[in-house]
Amino acid sequence: MVGNSLLDQKKFLRDLFDRAVEVADPMRSLAVHLPAKPTRGAGRLVVIGAGKASARMAEAVEASWGPCEGLVITRYGYGRPCQGIEIVEASHPVPDAAGQAATERMLDLLDGLGAQDMVLALISGGASSLLVAPCDGITLEEKQNVNKALLASGAPIDRMNTLRKHLSRVKGGQLAARAHPAPMHCLMISDVPGDDPAFIGSGPTVGDPSTPQDALEVLQRWRIDAPRSVIEALGRGSGVVAPEDPRLRTVTNVIYAAPAQSLEAAAQLARARIAGLDVRMLGDALEGEAREIAAHHAQLARDIQSQLTPDGAPVLLLSGGELTVTRRGDGIGGPNAEYCLALAMALDGAAGIHALACDTDGVDGAAEVAGAVVSPRTIDKARVTHLDPQEALARNDAHSFFKAIGDQVLTGPTLTNVNDFKAILIEAKV
Repeated sequence: MVGNSLLDQKKFLRDLFDRAVEVADPMRSLAVHLPAKPTRGAGRLVVIGAGKASARMAEAVEASWGPCEGLVITRYGYGRPCQGIEIVEASHPVPDAAGQAATERMLDLLDGLGAQDMVLALISGGASSLLVAPCDGITLEEKQNVNKALLASGAPIDRMNTLRKHLSRVKGGQLAARAHPAPMHCLMISDVPGDDPAFIGSGPTVGDPSTPQDALEVLQRWRIDAPRSVIEALGRGSGVVAPEDPRLRTVTNVIYAAPAQSLEAAAQLARARIAGLDVRMLGDALEGEAREIAAHHAQLARDIQSQLTPDGAPVLLLSGGELTVTRRGDGIGGPNAEYCLALAMALDGAAGIHALACDTDGVDGAAEVAGAVVSPRTIDKARVTHLDPQEALARNDAHSFFKAIGDQVLTGPTLTNVNDFKAILIEAKV
């Protein structure tokens, strides 16, 4: 690495993150995965989609195919200019009326399609809250309250999505079933551990074997205070489509961008920057409480550093996945920032260890912040500004903590979403 200043290490880690985001940009990666465009006179071509990357995906589709008929729902601030596809912005991570109205219009767009028509679906992370069609007997407000409780519960994303599916008229394969008998080709960007298409955006185009009883167990396991209407709706059953349902036989689901690809791209850049760098992958599907994973990673980094010789090459740990935070306080935080805060506390100023943790969509939790960086000076900088790291962690106030010491990572809308990105650079002690 050129030089040995804090700025160099911070920039190095940020460059790796930017590279991970860059390779997942739909404008760079989607076109080669498009199916053949239907010829004129072959029937209608309808493009639908939802997610934080969906508007960018639609933009990429029209860059290849020209103007198309369709409707895509994305997060506020994530819209893109399209020639024919309508882009609607709505709320994430808690759904709103704009998302609900757009979802109903999307369902109307699919009604009446025949076997001669074709649907291109564009799904990315965030679709769970942007596709909003509460099942019968549940109001939008009730759905919002359940969603807020889920986000604060610490439940893993697959369990959250199980409950969301059974309280919806579009998730769990129901969107695809609505388009039947028209064939559907769905392109997905994965933001879930394990890259299971059934859990990307709660799987609106993918069948699911779970039952309403499974959804009830999520409520019980994570102590979600749901209104009576939700319990009653689950008791009546749901419209979630089984994987073997014949309406799904004409659906093709393709994950064309995933966390592993972004981690590998970051690894290649890192090796090009630092001769002899030892890159170690910790996996692209990490799950668990952010503070607990951080403590484990801090100990791992210390153990690795203890084995480095003064003239040895650094070690870089890369990982992805989706960590969770159980809300204990009233602070402003997210899993990446909380991971960084807990990591800094566990490292306690250990020389030669720097880290970054960010969400590739540019939004960590509900804050317009991608994440944070950690250096040997993190705790000292907090003391200078009279911050108590332990208090900030107890209040889930990691974003406020890193804002105060100037170590937040701000990207704005990245227009993609391949989950979290974590990097720890370990240099020998001097």
